[in-house]
Amino acid sequence: MRGFLLFLSVALTACQNISYEPGLNPKKTYEYKYEGVITIGRDMPDLAESGVRLICSVKIIGVSAQTFLLQVSNLAFEEFNGFPGKSGFNPSPKLTGRIAAQLTKPVMFEYVKGRIGDIRAAAEVSNTVVNILRGILGFLQVTIKTTQNVYELEELGIHGICHSNYFIEEDQTAKEFYITQIVDINNCQERAAMYIGMALALQNKNCKERGDNLKTAVKYTYTVRPTDNGALITKGHAQELQFISPFNINGGTSKLKAIKDIVLVSVTDTVGNPVIGPLQNRGNLMYKFGNELNRIPFFLQKLDDPLPKISELIQRLAQANINQVDSPTSTDVLHLFQLLRVATLDDLEALWKQFSVNTEYRRWLLDTVVEVTDVRIIQFLKNRFQKGDVTAIEAGQALLVAFHHLTADSVTIDLAKEFLTMPFSKTAEMLWSTTMLAYGSLVYRYCGNIEPCPVAAAQPLLDLAVDGLTKGSEEEMVLALKALGNAGHPSSIKTIVRFLPGISPTGALLPTRVLNAAVQSLRLIAVREPRSVQDITLSVFVRRDLPSEVRMLACMILFETKPPFALVSTVTAFLLEETNLQVASFSYSLISGLARSRTPDNHYLSTACGVAVKILGYKLGHLSYHYSKAGHWDWFNDGFLVGTAGDIYTLHNAANSFPTAFMLKGKAYFLGRILQLLEVGVRAEGIKDLFSQIPPLFNGESDINKIKAMMKMLSDWQSLPKDKPLLSAFARVFGQEVFFADINRDMIQSTIQALSLTAGKESPVWKIIGDLQKGITWHWTKPYLAFETRYIQATSLGIPSEISKYESTVTGITVNAKATLSPPPTDNLGQLLNSDIAIQTDGNAGVTNDISVFHGINTVMFQSGVELQSKNIINMPWKFAMNLNVKSKKIQIDIAPCQNDTGLFSVNFDVYAVSRNIEDPSGDIRTPMMPGPKETNEQNMQSFKQTWTSEHERMRSLSEVYHDKYEMCEEAAVYGTAVCIEAEAKRTHYTEEYPLYYVLGFTHFALKLRPVPTNKPIDKIHIEMNAGPYKVTHAFSQILELHRHSKNTTRKLSSSSSTSRRKSHQSGHHGHPSSASQVLDVVPDPVATLMALAISGSAKPDGYEAAAYFTQAAQKHDVQLLVSQVGEEANWKLCTDANLDEAHSKTKVHVRWGAECQTYKMVIKAATSHTPGSRPTLYTNIQWENMPVFMKEFGKRVQEYMPGMGFFLGFYQKHVKNPANQVSALVVAASHKSIDLKIKIPELTVYRQAIPLPLIIANFEEMYQEPYGFRELPLFMFKSINAQCSISGSKFKTFNNVRFKAAMPKGCYIVVAQDCTTDLKFLVLMREDTNNKTEITIRTPIGSLHMNYKTSGALLMKLNDSPVLLSALPLKDPSGTLLIDKSEGGIVIQAPTLGLHSLYFDGKTIKVVIESWMRGKTCGLCGLADGEKNTEFRKPNLQIAKSPTHFLHSWVLQGEACSDTCSLRQRQVKLEKMVRVLGAQSSCQSMEPILRCREGCSPISTAEHSSGFQCTPLDSVVEPKSAFNSKTVHVEEFVDAHIACFCNTNECTAV
Repeated sequence: MRGFLLFLSVALTACQNISYEPGLNPKKTYEYKYEGVITIGRDMPDLAESGVRLICSVKIIGVSAQTFLLQVSNLAFEEFNGFPGKSGFNPSPKLTGRIAAQLTKPVMFEYVKGRIGDIRAAAEVSNTVVNILRGILGFLQVTIKTTQNVYELEELGIHGICHSNYFIEEDQTAKEFYITQIVDINNCQERAAMYIGMALALQNKNCKERGDNLKTAVKYTYTVRPTDNGALITKGHAQELQFISPFNINGGTSKLKAIKDIVLVSVTDTVGNPVIGPLQNRGNLMYKFGNELNRIPFFLQKLDDPLPKISELIQRLAQANINQVDSPTSTDVLHLFQLLRVATLDDLEALWKQFSVNTEYRRWLLDTVVEVTDVRIIQFLKNRFQKGDVTAIEAGQALLVAFHHLTADSVTIDLAKEFLTMPFSKTAEMLWSTTMLAYGSLVYRYCGNIEPCPVAAAQPLLDLAVDGLTKGSEEEMVLALKALGNAGHPSSIKTIVRFLPGISPTGALLPTRVLNAAVQSLRLIAVREPRSVQDITLSVFVRRDLPSEVRMLACMILFETKPPFALVSTVTAFLLEETNLQVASFSYSLISGLARSRTPDNHYLSTACGVAVKILGYKLGHLSYHYSKAGHWDWFNDGFLVGTAGDIYTLHNAANSFPTAFMLKGKAYFLGRILQLLEVGVRAEGIKDLFSQIPPLFNGESDINKIKAMMKMLSDWQSLPKDKPLLSAFARVFGQEVFFADINRDMIQSTIQALSLTAGKESPVWKIIGDLQKGITWHWTKPYLAFETRYIQATSLGIPSEISKYESTVTGITVNAKATLSPPPTDNLGQLLNSDIAIQTDGNAGVTNDISVFHGINTVMFQSGVELQSKNIINMPWKFAMNLNVKSKKIQIDIAPCQNDTGLFSVNFDVYAVSRNIEDPSGDIRTPMMPGPKETNEQNMQSFKQTWTSEHERMRSLSEVYHDKYEMCEEAAVYGTAVCIEAEAKRTHYTEEYPLYYVLGFTHFALKLRPVPTNKPIDKIHIEMNAGPYKVTHAFSQILELHRHSKNTTRKLSSSSSTSRRKSHQSGHHGHPSSASQVLDVVPDPVATLMALAISGSAKPDGYEAAAYFTQAAQKHDVQLLVSQVGEEANWKLCTDANLDEAHSKTKVHVRWGAECQTYKMVIKAATSHTPGSRPTLYTNIQWENMPVFMKEFGKRVQEYMPGMGFFLGFYQKHVKNPANQVSALVVAASHKSIDLKIKIPELTVYRQAIPLPLIIANFEEMYQEPYGFRELPLFMFKSINAQCSISGSKFKTFNNVRFKAAMPKGCYIVVAQDCTTDLKFLVLMREDTNNKTEITIRTPIGSLHMNYKTSGALLMKLNDSPVLLSALPLKDPSGTLLIDKSEGGIVIQAPTLGLHSLYFDGKTIKVVIESWMRGKTCGLCGLADGEKNTEFRKPNLQIAKSPTHFLHSWVLQGEACSDTCSLRQRQVKLEKMVRVLGAQSSCQSMEPILRCREGCSPISTAEHSSGFQCTPLDSVVEPKSAFNSKTVHVEEFVDAHIACFCNTNECTAV
């Protein structure tokens, strides 16, 4: 019994010494066998894969209780590239030796309770090798809890600090634990992963809810044996799977599989102390990124001594692309980028010194050095700016690309700031704007990496914005705001709101262009601070006194913040009360488009907008296209996880039918991100003024008169606006504004002067002509890295996996040209009109686009993975000689025939399994992923019917490799040329996994020109165009006469029997030659001819000839077009005869073609109707007798689709039997903004009323009263309606059609209307005396005109103080600018070039009409003519008057001397009674001046109106921050304003 108890006590003691925490005995040496494998491919049978395998022995030697030594030996590194089951891993001895030289060096690490601490290695051990060691040590990092079988926790591993789930199972027999660990890579507090090049692609969490593009799963399994020193890991296995797809991973993926195993071989006692050299701390177990970030993953090259390699490569690429883009070498540009990224600053300066003197090499260096993405490129460009050894254009291009590709950190930000203060940056306007915008983009990317973003980064831009506001410089404010918009820094909100009205008092006084820029500068801040931007934009949107354009932009930005349901409801409620239809239409159409959205980012917003549409639809749903609109469309596919969206914004104002602004925006949804691909905008309010001056080009004037009218319009720019740009344009790429420009009157004027026919040798065109005579050669190339995105993630083996996409382009243009002028110009460019000009030119324009996608492992020593390589080529060569004579209107072009295959366009891509190692950089292995095509035979067909048991065999049964080729050529045998399309594709379809496998595979598509054998050699292709008098050939004259004779004969044929018809035809046919010869001499000359002939020596040419004839009679015109094939036995012809009957507004066109114009026939009729009391109507009809087969098939397709398309477009339909072989359409101009349309086809009639027009038809009534109203329709759609204002007694109607009544002040001039720009082209004043007699004064730059009616009713009129008699009317001033005439019992004055269309005055009524291009530029009682009725009562100080009386009085010109007839003055007045304000008895004074009689005068007539008063407490001191000290209206009271005074001249007191 005592023996048993002794045994039991010993056993219990032993159990208490066993530890379950992982640990190692510091006195032991543990030897493991380690193996790690990574393979990359699609994991499908018969598809190529690549991979690597690493096998080694690992010893862990105890040094101290918590410190151990790791030693690797017997290393073998192998590579795989081929087909699974057919290929194996191949040893790489050289690479094995290189890795072993580092990997076998001893490494120290800390290990306590299953946790790996700091790792220390020799300095010469690279990061790549240390990370591999981390992968080995990762097996020791495990957490064991004996109290729980299932548990989860966050712990440090090679992937980062990630969430892990554990499951423990105990084997009582073997006395071992089996541990399973699942690491959730997508749930990490800190992750060993890095994105490069995706800062401008917005992440969208809602996309993740639809599916994944990337998924990684990591699983560890351990076998653990408890020991006295802790749980000992005897066996470990890890498997990591990474799935990547550009689409949803459920539709096929590229798969990376990483497997590693470790097995305990032995445990021995440690003998001796290992000798260890100096070691450095290399961090903990988490993967550390190193120089693999500098490696482009598509090649491996040795980067030592890069300078000579860069020099040689630049020279080779420049020479290879000197004549045209050399597509085979285009991928070498990536090699150049790689070498430049490892060059030192001294290397870059040496390259500049070497290449700056050579134009070609210099350009290649500047275009590629910008891909050095760290401080070296900033220093390099800084040196160029300081030395001024680059041009402004070179500097701008380099800075733009460099700043957008630069790594954004605190160091680069500080260095980049210096460019904002360099004098060279401001030497050119475009360079300065590029510098500002590019710096803003750099700040935006910097703020994406740090939270919170330091204000110091955006401070230079904030200072420039405030400085521009202080100086009142519109250009500086706009540029600074655009740069702040690029930066998107949340702290810039405080500065931006200073430019916004309602938030800042200065905002209301700023130009509309500045307000627009301020609102749009919030667009990127909305991503980071949506709530703040929502508050700001909403406050701007609800301000009805702001310009419509500003409010619409605020609405646009507001909805880009994805407002919540409550905020959408607030906007909806506000729109129900909105009176501005431009704002209402834009907002409703924007909400309506978002309500239909299906993209993930609009998931919740579309629901809210759908509710808003139902509420607003009845009120705003009917608004037509001539109001402002926002169009939105999008598409998103959950299966593909890709989508696209587009927005079109057209902004109008009430003053113009022509849009004042247009914006287009496109987005792409890809890889769970939103890419704002491109956004362009044009603000063209000024250009509308040009269209308003278009001369009547369709009124029957001769060509010469039309040209003169157009030239007059282009040269007379003085009447166009000077105070704003005619055209403003901007472009944004990935949300960043990279370009904007303003085109103003001066720029247009200088361009026209340079191109004027009277321009002499001072014109830059003169130098170009001189260079052309000597012969020029011009060449330009542009290599550009358009796209570089990378995602790098640690694997469990410590080898980084990478997913990357690169897109590079090489663009090249080469032009050789020489001109001969006879005679050459000597004095001015106009002499060219009398010269024979001969030009010989050849050249090439081309673009090669390379797209590369990589998935695999990328280190500095080896690469293995899957690549997609795509090369897209555009090639446009030319060579021709041209002779031109402007006077004779003749052009001749000779083109060399096609001699060889010439590729115009091609697309080529394929997918490869690739393997590379640094020991053999040029020996990379590339295996096409697709195997060779399989022949389909009976045996293969039977194999699909068998039942397979293995997985690979089953998948093989579901797959099929096919290889299709296709070629089609369309020959133009006459010219010895064919246009050919080649297509080839190789695919593997897996019916259970799609759509990725339908996309990937070998693809080739090409468009080529190919020579075609001809009966005789072609020397050249001759093209000749004549627009002047030209004698056609005898054969062409016969064709014309045959055509006319045939037409006349057809008209005379009766309905006799077929026999008589045949006889009549025979008689006519036999008699034709004599009749033709009789009238041959009277055949008219064609107005234009065209020949395209293939010339073959002295032989008769082949080709085609065309001639157009025009015969004009009284209101009847005849146009004929004849086309004939030239050549022996050629009889194909086209005969077209068009008759225009202006008297009856009818047009008829006969078209016949085929053999001698007899095979096919078509008749087209059109007529317009303008009967009194009806709307303009256009009727068209098409009839045919016979048609080619392809036209019949096309007609059938149209007829089949017509019902569905008609229903989709809102047409009503009737299935009725209409005439066969006939289509007709009836168009009725229902109103100035809509038409009615009815279309009849043989078996269907569709019709719809009130179809909205995209542009309003201005002067609609005038248009359809014109005899050729429909012919003038394009002109009327571009013209704007002139604004009219009228005053009659106390009744007023403004330009914006706002009517009011107010008593007219007596004896004082009042501004009726004036040009409020700096040009001051006209000023209209009126004055009414106490007898209600009115006088008018018009002041213009050419003089003044005064009119008033005497008591007797006689008119007194003076022009420049000289009397004008009514008998002398009509009268023009000497300059021809001012026209005075009688009209309807009054006088009408016209000065359209000054913006004053007309002024009518009959003594009682004044009517002022301004030109449409003056809208928005006027002021006075008539208003601004901007269509904004809410802001009509604008005073001279730009504030809005509260009442019509206050508005009228603000425009009174008060007198300044006693002798003035005006006795009224603007004065602030005191309230005659005391009031109590804020609890204090106070005296009050009007905040704005009120009209009062001057001293010495007394009122005889007054008008009561409300005025605001500011009050001051009596007998008290006002504190500085008191409410009494603010500019606040304390009291509203009615006061009397004086409007007529009686004065005693003896008591007159001067003001």
